[in-house]
Amino acid sequence: MRFLLSAAFVLCSACLAPPPDAQPVPLTTHVDDWRDEVIYQVLVDRFANGDVNNDYGVQAGHLARFQGGDWRGLENHLDYFERLGVTTLWISPAVRNVETDADFDAYHGYWAQDLTEPNPHFGDVSELRSLVKAAHDRKMKVVLDIVTNHMGQVFFYDQNLNGKPDVYIGGSGGTSPVTRSTEFDPDYDPRGVQVFTSLGVAGRAPITFFDVPDIYRQRPKPDVLGAADAYHGLGRTLDYEQPDQLLLGDFPGGLKDVATELPAVREAMVDAYARWAEWVDLDGFRIDTVKHVEHGFWQHFAPAVRERLAAQGKHRFLMFGEAFDGRDELLGSFTRPGELDSVFNFSQKYVVYADVFEKAHDASKQRGTNQIAWMWAQRAKNWSSTPQPNGIGLAPAKVPVNFIDNHDTARFLSNARGDAKALRNALTLLLTEEGLPCVYYGTEYDFAGGNDPANREVLWTTGFDASGETWQHLAALTAVRKQHVALRRGDTRVVFATGNTQEESDAGLFAFERTGGDAGEAYALVVLNTNGRHGSRTRLTTSRPAGTLLANALVPGPALTVGAGGVLDVELPAQSSLVLVPR
Repeated sequence: MRFLLSAAFVLCSACLAPPPDAQPVPLTTHVDDWRDEVIYQVLVDRFANGDVNNDYGVQAGHLARFQGGDWRGLENHLDYFERLGVTTLWISPAVRNVETDADFDAYHGYWAQDLTEPNPHFGDVSELRSLVKAAHDRKMKVVLDIVTNHMGQVFFYDQNLNGKPDVYIGGSGGTSPVTRSTEFDPDYDPRGVQVFTSLGVAGRAPITFFDVPDIYRQRPKPDVLGAADAYHGLGRTLDYEQPDQLLLGDFPGGLKDVATELPAVREAMVDAYARWAEWVDLDGFRIDTVKHVEHGFWQHFAPAVRERLAAQGKHRFLMFGEAFDGRDELLGSFTRPGELDSVFNFSQKYVVYADVFEKAHDASKQRGTNQIAWMWAQRAKNWSSTPQPNGIGLAPAKVPVNFIDNHDTARFLSNARGDAKALRNALTLLLTEEGLPCVYYGTEYDFAGGNDPANREVLWTTGFDASGETWQHLAALTAVRKQHVALRRGDTRVVFATGNTQEESDAGLFAFERTGGDAGEAYALVVLNTNGRHGSRTRLTTSRPAGTLLANALVPGPALTVGAGGVLDVELPAQSSLVLVPR
């Protein structure tokens, strides 16, 4: 592997000269407690088109192509987020990308080419700064998506030494199998991608950078990343269970794996992304593909960013990572001391929102709510219970970033066969459980797209109508969450869970209390029936004294009275919920 980096590419301030409109602004801490926030994930290209002047390359209706959304469109609709109860925008990456590759466009922002320039499809730095300032004026925060693991398809492996990228197809399909090899994205080789001649292998294939300016397929910036030695050069990962391939292989689709263990590369990443925070006063980073980067990088990157921003007055800067994996122990490993404040809660996505809620339509596949209790207990074991030094001031185990949908998985309603009641029930859990709730754009409109790019629909075609049942339910949940501190800062105690999913009287029921901790004496009891076929009932033993009146904060109605010994009898229709608070 290539671990030597020319001294010519050692990071210096001149390597990252900012765009003319990108001078730093005074930094301010806009967050008191991140548990009070409701995050809304939005793909900038798909939300609202505020400036038709940056619509070059748009192919309306083709979801693998640019659609025209931009930062001005987001700013023009900040009132929409306020009405929905959103307090934090998580926006897709801002940096300039390789425009297009293999008939797909980089509308999503994950094919970085220049970490020092904005993506012109979304606007310039002044427009991003305007969005962030306007959000801050409304007490909203902005989190930026960043990528450190890889760059876009910025070079090819010249395996035949002819100076151009080739694709080979061989075999007859009869006596010999058809094979395909590409110099854009060759298979992983632990020796490094090899030169092949008629006489056999001939050593490492040269890394050759493209120079196609019209689609920004050029040598990357900052200059550190424009050197061949800044990449592992081992080819495309074939087996994610192999640690070396997981960390060192290129991401499928030709995304080139950066040698993040190199000191100069680490410093370049810190400097490039900290500057975006300084240029526009960001409040946090969501970090892509963290499990493909060694822990030593996070132990450098996270403290360095925190220290640099804190010195300028920016505290409680949130950093949470995406480890696309259902293993809770792996997720928790990135919350070790000195690393990230939190991670995207994929383990819960699969064990809870998929197995319990999405499958409510199928009694043979739905799992019991005891899986929820089990999943929460795992987090207490696997995630750090100590706040990160100079971080957000909260233990990672207390602030998982919980989600139902996101841009990398088929939408809930696609898998749930359009069961909107199940979705609304899942949203009730999302907005009342411990952690940071994250809503994927379009969930409020019952978007039901399958896998990428079908799950990346255009939102402005809805007309931003707020009359739908799911929209109204989500807005009611965010309002109740804001009103009751127990639902934001209270500790959690599971009161009831069951493995029953069929015709049993308690099938699908789940109940938990939120009280104590930083919520003090405030109290809430959340009860859900996840069963999709019949009403269920049970007797709960709460921590409330006899005679306590508990009313549903979501829907007005008669209060329930806690009996002797804290006992409370509850009965809920199929796929419904109660958020009970003291009257």
